[in-house]
Amino acid sequence: MKRMGDLAARVAEMQEKARQRAEREKRDPLPGAPLPKNVVQLPLWPEPVRAVPNGFLRSALFGAIAKGKRRYIDGEQLAALDGIEIRYTGQRLDQGDLDVWESVLHAVRLQELGSQCRVTSYALLKLMGKTDTGKNRATLNKRITRLVASALTIKQGRYSYIGGLIRFAAKDEETQEWVIELDEKLRPLFAGDQFTQIEWAVRHKLDGKPLAQWLHGFYASHAAPFPFKIETLHRLCGSEAGEMWKFAQTLRKALDDVAEASAAHGEGFSYEIRGDLVHVEKQAKGAQRRHLAKKASKPRKPRV
Repeated sequence: MKRMGDLAARVAEMQEKARQRAEREKRDPLPGAPLPKNVVQLPLWPEPVRAVPNGFLRSALFGAIAKGKRRYIDGEQLAALDGIEIRYTGQRLDQGDLDVWESVLHAVRLQELGSQCRVTSYALLKLMGKTDTGKNRATLNKRITRLVASALTIKQGRYSYIGGLIRFAAKDEETQEWVIELDEKLRPLFAGDQFTQIEWAVRHKLDGKPLAQWLHGFYASHAAPFPFKIETLHRLCGSEAGEMWKFAQTLRKALDDVAEASAAHGEGFSYEIRGDLVHVEKQAKGAQRRHLAKKASKPRKPRV
């Protein structure tokens, strides 16, 4: 009789665990599992790339700034290309902060946007190509804190977003597991023509070279880049270099780095500086190639 009771209790326990597992999977679907059609989700970009809204790549939001003390910004309008308006409050963000945000997006893209994403420090650092050390964990913590504390207003295309880059984050100090939430209202910034897929291998090869990383992202967001003035690039990247001739020297070295890293991973990138204009030629891929083909197929209006 006792054995029958133990068996019944065991069956009930297994049923309860199965129910809890089903509820958990319903709330936090397994990676790669199809989500219901009414669920808000980021685009499912491939593993070798990272996705970033064009407005972030074409502005000084994630600036090409050196390490050290950061300036605090209070609702200041940041430099950006025409058609993009960004106002930001918080400590200045750099390319390392962008690496963290890209990695969080990369993990979150597999589940409902706005739900709790559980990811360990080890997993985030691995996504960034960094080792799981105490120093790197501390830096990761600082960067996530900075992203949570940020507040911005961005107008990109027909959409506006007012909020933070990360809505909420908490961490279990023993297991190093993070619980991170992004605002689902970020989704319009990832409309088909509003974001760029960055080749992570190229960006990672430029680690520690903030201006080169910014230039790689900036030009990646253009299917066929126009020539830009050196002064314009200085303003858009948020450089803190005071003298333009010094920035021009740094710019040339950074462009060399982008060309070298791109060639090492099969990406076409070349440049030429003529006077004060930087001319860049790059290889368009995917949606950008289709955009250029569509543009070329349109009949040109005769000149009057």
